[in-house]
Amino acid sequence: MMEYPQQPNETWSERMRLIRFRRKREKGLRFWQEFRLVPAWLRWTVATLYVLALVIATVVNLNPEWNDGQSFPPELAHNPALATLALAGMVTLMSLFFASYIFMIAYVNRDSKRRGMSSGLWTFLVIILSPAYFAIGFILYFLMRQPLPYACPQCGKMVGARFNYCPNCKCNLHPSCPQCKQEVAEDDKYCPNCAFELRAVPPAEPANPAYPALES
Repeated sequence: MMEYPQQPNETWSERMRLIRFRRKREKGLRFWQEFRLVPAWLRWTVATLYVLALVIATVVNLNPEWNDGQSFPPELAHNPALATLALAGMVTLMSLFFASYIFMIAYVNRDSKRRGMSSGLWTFLVIILSPAYFAIGFILYFLMRQPLPYACPQCGKMVGARFNYCPNCKCNLHPSCPQCKQEVAEDDKYCPNCAFELRAVPPAEPANPAYPALES
């Protein structure tokens, strides 16, 4: 394990660079694995509402007398099958839009919690910004979210991505290059910024007090 000194920079650009760098640990994330963060009850509720909306729209459209003698779309009034298919397509598109919005809010709530962020604050933020600025709240979240906690490479305990040292074994979690001072990964052989060869300095062996060194 490399024990290079850590010299953090608190500027905004440096902070964002560190966040992007530490997110590289998040490997193997798949869409369906992330989608499971959305509560199952919410997924089933949205699916049930979609089926109800589809059934109600189809029944009303097939009975024009319930809708002042009109059917949708008017151009296909002479063909109930095509009209029903067109209406079902529009209901499906609208349902996908609203379902995606609801699922994204639920995902932000669960994902921010597992990343050690304020889930209530970020959920409130994306809801408030969405009506006026559409997806700007989600964009801000994905740009600002903290990396996931991960296992310490030395002791295996879970540590926060913002930790510089493991609180369990004092392992340096974010070593830096001794030449350019940029952060490097524990398994990097060369610095990705300046190509400096990274070599772990072997710890000095402690002197044995029982056998003092002989003077020449």
